[in-house]
Amino acid sequence: MLNKTCYIPQIKNDLKVLIIIVLFFNTLLSFSQSKPKFKVVLDAGHGGKDYGNVHHGFVEKKIALAVTLKVGEYLSKDSDFDFFYSRRTDVFVELKDRAIRANKEDANLFVSIHCNAAKNYSAFGTETFVMGLSRSATNLDVAKNENSVILLEDDYKENYKGFDPNRPESLIGLKILQEEYLNQSIELAAFVEENFKNGLSKKSRGVKQAPLWVLDASYMPGVLIEIGFLSNKVEGEYLNTEKGQNEMAKAIADAILSYKKQYFKSSSLTSKVEPIKTEEVATVTESAVEAIIDNSKKGIQFKVQLSASGSKITTSASNFKGLNGVHVEQSGKIYKYLFGSEDTYENAQNKLTEAKSKGFESAFIVAYKDGVKINLSDAIK
Repeated sequence: MLNKTCYIPQIKNDLKVLIIIVLFFNTLLSFSQSKPKFKVVLDAGHGGKDYGNVHHGFVEKKIALAVTLKVGEYLSKDSDFDFFYSRRTDVFVELKDRAIRANKEDANLFVSIHCNAAKNYSAFGTETFVMGLSRSATNLDVAKNENSVILLEDDYKENYKGFDPNRPESLIGLKILQEEYLNQSIELAAFVEENFKNGLSKKSRGVKQAPLWVLDASYMPGVLIEIGFLSNKVEGEYLNTEKGQNEMAKAIADAILSYKKQYFKSSSLTSKVEPIKTEEVATVTESAVEAIIDNSKKGIQFKVQLSASGSKITTSASNFKGLNGVHVEQSGKIYKYLFGSEDTYENAQNKLTEAKSKGFESAFIVAYKDGVKINLSDAIK
């Protein structure tokens, strides 16, 4: 029989060694991740030989660039910002290079600005996309349009490993590699749409998820904003004016400012990161070991996030395709709709499977400790 008295001290010693290593690397990581300013990559859609949507004489690449530059002008008034443009002039920039620049800059946000179009010329309104695997026909059409620039690139077969934007199976095959960022992307998108709707009285078509390559390849929260339909003559005329571009740009910039205020306080951006002292390690590791051994008493919970929006709705089963046990949590002006509350990741996966079987294809698992949201990977560890 195993002698528990001998076994537990050995566990503690092993855990101490592991925690010291983790603390050491976390300290190094804190130094590498400290950012004096909040970085945003502003991506004007299309450009050069890629005109984007062209209707009634309105050209997407020109309008997208004008609005993007104006967003930068508004953000430049805040000294806490660093922002970078994927393009400042009418040049063709490959999708992979847009994502590479964002990753290289180690940006906090990636914001891509576009104009919409539809076969039905009466369609109008704004919509903001985050990365997802929605199978909606409308969302797939948007994804195909925005991903189709890949075909204009010289070495697209090599660069995108056989990805074909015209094949739905390729679109659906894109994975959400940055699940940790999805929730923040949704919140930024909700801020954007709320500003369009409440600030400018525009018709908001909502926050949507679609398999967009440029968002998938950017390792940070990101959104793709469709500021209106050029195929709608009235909306196209508005977007083609200085007044319209200024108003849309300010709404987007204000959304970015709201997001920064919620997630990144100025003090936290400039605070000095102090390395942990050697004499403190013993105390830290001792308490950490006790916490790990006693982890069953800690409040680690896994939930399934079904959706998030700026509107609050009743959490009855009839509003969520028959799912019982849905509850809502408010974060700023965003309402998150969550399903289940499980103490193991395996049980949460079962809940996720149930949610997806009901049609919530973009649902994902989130984690909490003592009621506070934490990284899913940390909770699993």
